[in-house]
Amino acid sequence: MIKFPNNFLWGAAASAPQTEGHDLLNGKSMKWFEKNPELFNQRQGPQDASNVYEMYHEDVLNMVKIGMNSYRTSISWARLLPDGVHLNVEAVAFYRHYFQDMLDNGIEPIINLFHFDMPWWLMEKGGWENRQSVTAFAFYARTAFEQFGDLVHKWTTFNEPMVHIESGYLYGYHYPAIVDFRKAVQVGYHTLLAHVSAVNEFKKNNFDGKIGIILNVSPAYSKSTEEADQQAKEYSDLLNIKSFLDPAVKGIVPEKLVKLLADNHLLPQVELGDAYLISNNCIDFIGINYYQPCRVQAPANSNNIAKKPEGFFAIYDWPDKRINPYRGWEIYPEALYDVAIMMRDEYENIPWYVSENGMGVADEERFMNNGMIDDQYRIDFIKEHLEQLHKGIEVGSNCFGYHMWTFVDCWSWLNGYRNRYGFYRVDLDNHFKRSIKKSGLWFKEMTENNGFF
Repeated sequence: MIKFPNNFLWGAAASAPQTEGHDLLNGKSMKWFEKNPELFNQRQGPQDASNVYEMYHEDVLNMVKIGMNSYRTSISWARLLPDGVHLNVEAVAFYRHYFQDMLDNGIEPIINLFHFDMPWWLMEKGGWENRQSVTAFAFYARTAFEQFGDLVHKWTTFNEPMVHIESGYLYGYHYPAIVDFRKAVQVGYHTLLAHVSAVNEFKKNNFDGKIGIILNVSPAYSKSTEEADQQAKEYSDLLNIKSFLDPAVKGIVPEKLVKLLADNHLLPQVELGDAYLISNNCIDFIGINYYQPCRVQAPANSNNIAKKPEGFFAIYDWPDKRINPYRGWEIYPEALYDVAIMMRDEYENIPWYVSENGMGVADEERFMNNGMIDDQYRIDFIKEHLEQLHKGIEVGSNCFGYHMWTFVDCWSWLNGYRNRYGFYRVDLDNHFKRSIKKSGLWFKEMTENNGFF
């Protein structure tokens, strides 16, 4: 039997904008969907999501039913401080009731501050392009610590900062849909400064608990051992992993990354004191979201100034891959072991946990059996990844938990409700009714045993 350490955190992850609903109610300020509904799958917006705003108590009881002892979600900046200054007292009441409900039922809340939902007043001023975003985020973070610090003792600043950078400023997926590598780098830098500024607020004010960040890590695997392919792997890891992981854990921006950006005229604007702020606000723990690896090879025109990351590395289509056809992502559990070793050997064996891992599948009603979705494919996916994670823990990687994406089926920006990830099904046509899937029953048994056969 595979057994995990005592007090291991078993749970799931979600976000405020993807679950809460009440998106244009109760003081919240967010207009992206209103402006561009055509960008969203079947014009499904976040106005209802999974209706957690009204159904959180039922959800917490359902967490208990499948053996969860922890849950990571986010506070909506746009809900808590709609105008950036004045506190939304209804939002405070909602979150306090929600978090207290978790605690009363033995669920530890891990609360994230930013999951792609910047308030509109700041978006209108340029969002993360504007350095004002750094001080605005620090104020928001301190406000959240003050309002909920008696209930929350594990905080994270950002979820997957690379996503709002790439999607908003490189590939045109998310608002403001800009395609500009240099602006993307500046946005990334301001995001990093916002992160360390929030950590600084937490530490200088002596709030109780620990603070970290959640990063999506897709380890790069090169096509060959040829020098050009190996360099592509190094560039991919520098841009996609080390750009945030090194400053967050070590307090330094990698010199090789600085040189790479300088050589391609991509360096961001910095101010005196930034380096000190970065070096003095390292995190206590880290969450790693792992879904798929990154297969790379040397780009065709590697001698040119890069206009996009593809100028540094090209995607390699590995012929032996397994694919989740609904998401288009490779299934490669072995990378989770490699991540565990990377955290052990390259990042001071800092405490870390798997903050997201999951499998999205479309049209899950096809697998309905006696009123329950038989998602054996999800169980198999989890087991394969947990086997690799356990292998890493056995050789000393300091991993303290595993969270699935997600607990109840949730809305996402580009996919709406097309792909489902939850342990519980959400019936959008029947008042958001929750019903457990087979994977939820398996998860309950696994958590009871703190492992599986």
